[in-house]
Amino acid sequence: MESLIGLLVAAPLLGAAVLLCGGRIPQIDRTGHWLGTVLAFTSFVLGLVLFADMLGREGEERALHSHLFTWIPVEGFQADAAFQLDQLSMTFVLLITGVGSLIHLYSVGYMEHDERRRRFFGYLNLFLAAMLLLVLADNFLLLYVGWEGVGLASYLLIGFWQHKPSAATAAKKAFIVNRVGDVGLSIAIMLMFVTFGTFAFEPVMNSVGETSEGKLTAIGLMLLLAACGKSAQVPLQSWLGDAMEGPTPVSALIHAATMVTAGVYLIVRSGAIFEAAPDAQLVVTIVGAVTLLFGAIVGCAKDDIKKALAGSTMSQIGYMVLAAGLGPIGYAFAIMHLVTHGFFKAGLFLGAGSVMHGMNDEVDMRKYGGLRKYMPVTFVTFGLGYLAIIGFPGLSGFFSKDAIIEAAFAKGGTQGWILGGAALLGAAITAYYMTRVMLMTFFGEKRWEPDANGEMPHPHESPRSMTIPMILLAVGSVGAGAFFDVGERFVHWLEPVTGFEHGHLPEGLSVAMVTGATVTCMVLGVAAAWLQYGRRPVPAAAPRGSLLTRAARRDLLQDDFNHVALVKPGEYLTRGLVYLDHKLVDGIVNGTAAAFGGLSGRMRRIQNGYARSYAVSMFGGAVVLIAATLLMRAV
Repeated sequence: MESLIGLLVAAPLLGAAVLLCGGRIPQIDRTGHWLGTVLAFTSFVLGLVLFADMLGREGEERALHSHLFTWIPVEGFQADAAFQLDQLSMTFVLLITGVGSLIHLYSVGYMEHDERRRRFFGYLNLFLAAMLLLVLADNFLLLYVGWEGVGLASYLLIGFWQHKPSAATAAKKAFIVNRVGDVGLSIAIMLMFVTFGTFAFEPVMNSVGETSEGKLTAIGLMLLLAACGKSAQVPLQSWLGDAMEGPTPVSALIHAATMVTAGVYLIVRSGAIFEAAPDAQLVVTIVGAVTLLFGAIVGCAKDDIKKALAGSTMSQIGYMVLAAGLGPIGYAFAIMHLVTHGFFKAGLFLGAGSVMHGMNDEVDMRKYGGLRKYMPVTFVTFGLGYLAIIGFPGLSGFFSKDAIIEAAFAKGGTQGWILGGAALLGAAITAYYMTRVMLMTFFGEKRWEPDANGEMPHPHESPRSMTIPMILLAVGSVGAGAFFDVGERFVHWLEPVTGFEHGHLPEGLSVAMVTGATVTCMVLGVAAAWLQYGRRPVPAAAPRGSLLTRAARRDLLQDDFNHVALVKPGEYLTRGLVYLDHKLVDGIVNGTAAAFGGLSGRMRRIQNGYARSYAVSMFGGAVVLIAATLLMRAV
């Protein structure tokens, strides 16, 4: 079975190589999208085979290791190309390949009329291969290769419609912001090698107890910086909303089950480091709590349906990071919410793409309305995803989010009340902005307007290649949470890798009270949105709104802050360096050259070619020498 692990990565990598290098072959150009889709499903089937084999074994015997070759055979600095398939990486493999394959199938219909469809599927395959390499690597150095591959593929996918300046800018922004986080990961890996002498997961985690807390805190903070970049957490969250410039399947792939979850995987995989560094672990929970509120507030003010969902993604990943920062009481729930989020958020993004498909690519929800009558399948599947994400009792988001809120309160003390309160507030805001999206899109009177070409939209249901993936994801949105929660099935599945501790709620607080508070917050959020958008017509133009609303429309001034705190100082620093280079460095070089040029010009005047001048010079020299000699004798 170990030999199949490499094939998980090899299948989509082969697809990427063929599709991106075989463009001049007409057959590949015509059928390349199906090749990419088949290879994505091939990787998913291989994952299922390995999963079935893993279920047939017990405990630690379930983990598989596959050594491919020695990557860097240097004495004292050896790195292997090797894979590790355990319960944690298997969860990600099934999620990445399963949801990724459905997104490939959806893209067949969505990108049907795009002339560069073959290249698009090549990029999708490259993304899957890089993400699989990231979660299957058995050491941090190989993980870094997959980490950078995901960054490259996301850059290519976000900027796929590069003829649009906004898409090119968004891709560059995502790439640059992620490079900041990547610096954190590279420094963490260097510190690991200096501290532990290895990059491999198992030796590093086993040696944590022998290392000072200061070093572990530094490593943990650098790992968190990397996670903030990939998972769009504060302060490296600014790229996520702009990434909506990519095709909608890209939004589903990046924001549902793959790229933005890489940071959560990194934190959970490095759990032993954070547990031994309480200060770093505390910062993780703070980042998660701040981000879940930040993204939720941003999502409330967006009229662009994809950007509203992007704010939602930022918020939901914040829940996962918060849970991961809680240690053994939260690891399993972080991954559980990650999986359920993969189902309902992918379904929501694909539903948004279906709406856009029927509305001439219009993204402004103020120009939608009443679409449930024209797009029944999209309405039902999107609606189930909506109920799941707001935590409606019985659906998947209810089980995973409620577990995180309970774990936050179980942290204990003032910290537990603050984190639990933030999670509850986030649940209320989530219900508000998602109900807002639902009402503005599918309910009320139609508010359609002619597009830029003067054509009136004619909403219609999407083809089966798009609706079938949406239906399958809706099934996961409904049933995944209950399936995982029965008998703590998912917790026990991950326990051999992540460990697990039952949290104890503060005195006077029970599980029923937390669940009741969560459901109450959800109801209040839905009611507030219905009062604002369900009882009255949605205006065609957004009202001015409060100061907070205006700030949320500008992503809570995140770009303004970056411009003032980073861009402007960078510009001034660059101008200062250019001035110093021009006046000082160039001045010294040019001044030296000018001095020697002037001196040589003056010396050249002496060599005028006249014999009498030379005779006078010789006579003068002789007079000087004689005078000097007489003076020396006199002394």
